[in-house]
Amino acid sequence: MDGGNNGGRINVAIDGPAGAGKSTVARRVAAQLGYIYIDTGAMYRAVALAANRAGVLPSDGDRLAELVKTVDITLEPGPEGQIVRLGGENITTDIRSREVTLKVSEIASHEAVRLRLVEMQRKLAAAKGVVMDGRDIGTHVLPGAEVKVFLVASVQVRALRRYQELSESELVPLEQLEQEIADRDRSDESREFSPLVRAKDAEVLDSTELTIDQVVAHILDLCRTKTAEAK
Repeated sequence: MDGGNNGGRINVAIDGPAGAGKSTVARRVAAQLGYIYIDTGAMYRAVALAANRAGVLPSDGDRLAELVKTVDITLEPGPEGQIVRLGGENITTDIRSREVTLKVSEIASHEAVRLRLVEMQRKLAAAKGVVMDGRDIGTHVLPGAEVKVFLVASVQVRALRRYQELSESELVPLEQLEQEIADRDRSDESREFSPLVRAKDAEVLDSTELTIDQVVAHILDLCRTKTAEAK
């Protein structure tokens, strides 16, 4: 890569299954590096919310293909993390509802949806200095990312993390969350277009018994090594 054009900045891809802590880790890595954080999962959730509001079923690929052509999603930094807007409306909280969570995997499995959002994501990363998390960043969205991490954790730990994030009105049994996460894993891994799979050059990092600080520190070490090489 040409460090003269980008000041030695690199792109960082953090992939992994639902609930592995990707967003929290990616946000903190970006903040430490002074990079832009791009939550691709939030973009798919925004499409799911837009579809739900428009009465489009997650299984209706044709209508989703039409919807995603005109959907207006913007990401911007906020005092407490990333702000997600749909047509200018702040939907940061709305996209975290269980209704959206249960539909987003099927909606994200449609090729037309992924192609449109991948196009948007690549434009955001073109100038380097981006930390992007998702399920196919290192393999499909940014295959040339200088640092690739595949973040994993046990289903039980991931379910517990999700459980602790639920509001009182959304509480469900922990066992139900474990089943939903296991089902989501199967859906993401088996979808026809751009499935969840580790990039061959990605480092696997198991966060089951690590703190967020430890995970962030490890990724920052990888980034500093690559950044030094880029200069």
